[in-house]
Amino acid sequence: MNGKCLCGLTRFKLNIPRIRAYQCHCSLCRMQSGTASNLGTIVEAKDFEWQSGIHHIKSWVKDTGFTSDFCTNCGSPVPNKLRGMDFYWVPVGAMDASVQVEVVAHLCTNSKVNWVPIPLIATRYGDLPNVAEFIKKLNTF
Repeated sequence: MNGKCLCGLTRFKLNIPRIRAYQCHCSLCRMQSGTASNLGTIVEAKDFEWQSGIHHIKSWVKDTGFTSDFCTNCGSPVPNKLRGMDFYWVPVGAMDASVQVEVVAHLCTNSKVNWVPIPLIATRYGDLPNVAEFIKKLNTF
């Protein structure tokens, strides 16, 4: 599975059978994505590979530790390694359109905008779930 930034300078590959994703509705993810929620996934480092353009990536880190990596040429969000963990956060919108994606959860629903409904069948977390348990859920195929 391949992904890239808007201009194509940064490219990466995921070695997983399909994407199990989440939508985060917190204010940081809304601002970072520029929309009502952020569609992302978390994959093991062994399943992630930079193909090109790693030197075109810049990071912005909030005092809370929230990190946003982006392409210095086009500004698109790009994957970033989770601090202290062997996992990468991946923006699902950067993936090729042909990938299979299953949205398995909605996070921070207590702070979502009121004009976006969440499907009744979706797993919901009012705030952030336990990170280790949630990563396991995303990586169970």
